[in-house]
Amino acid sequence: MSSAGSNHQQLLRRYNQYLRLERAFSDNTLEAYLKDLEKLFNYYEAEGIDFRAVTTEQLQHFSATLMDVGITPRSISRILSGVRSFYKFLCLEREIENDPCELLESPARGEHLPDVLSVEEIDRLIATIDMSKDEGQRDRAILETLYSCGLRVSELCGLRISDLYLDEGFIRVHGKGKKERLVPISPRAVQELELWFVDRERINVKAGHEDAVFVSFRRGTSLSRITVFHIIKVLCEQAGIRTTVSPHTFRHSFATHLLEGGANLRAIQEMLGHEDIGTTEIYMHIDRHHLREQILLHHPRNQANGQDK
Repeated sequence: MSSAGSNHQQLLRRYNQYLRLERAFSDNTLEAYLKDLEKLFNYYEAEGIDFRAVTTEQLQHFSATLMDVGITPRSISRILSGVRSFYKFLCLEREIENDPCELLESPARGEHLPDVLSVEEIDRLIATIDMSKDEGQRDRAILETLYSCGLRVSELCGLRISDLYLDEGFIRVHGKGKKERLVPISPRAVQELELWFVDRERINVKAGHEDAVFVSFRRGTSLSRITVFHIIKVLCEQAGIRTTVSPHTFRHSFATHLLEGGANLRAIQEMLGHEDIGTTEIYMHIDRHHLREQILLHHPRNQANGQDK
């Protein structure tokens, strides 16, 4: 370990002691503060920022990045509270002269973002699907693909068989402005898609829709956005989930669960297909294998207990 890395770890250990002894934090609160601080340091590493020389503007950009990947204003305020605590500690320890958090603003809590489903709620939704129906496996593959890849509903409906590279663990997504991106897909979603393709063989797919991944059993045409919304609405009613859930909720859940698991913010932004969050060049040089590693390491569907049906 380099001298700088060693000093960094020593500083974090001192901060841990400060929270435990001087602030008298409980174990749960302490763990939450340190986990939120880890998000900040992941951001610093990705952006090449020295935490001792960070500016208020850079911290505001960090806050905006959290918002962009779907973290609610309330959660962002909590994270920024931990950031302020850390920099207050650095000032007390005379590690820095000026506190960059003095002018750091928290997001307005009145802004609304879709609710985020827990992993347990997503499991409950999928378990509610009636697999005795013709469309059961298709709907299961839809939910797993939405959650595994963080797709917009329009991207899901426009997904083509020729866009799938399942052996390599990627799909090609056609996003806004006709922009394309490669997105890693989890083994669980791959398995559900492969099972769906067996059922799809029984459908008389109409001309012009042969390459569509998700098609209607009755019409033989690509699924519409309205149909996907309806599928999710009915499943939520049957599963007893009362919060407002849409296909976009799965996208926000995807981003939130990855971030909470420790995934790199830039990787999440790349996978979501966001065009800009301050600068566009930060997306240009991300290694595709690194993106896949982020999914495999941090997505709940790739944990050991997520492989079972």
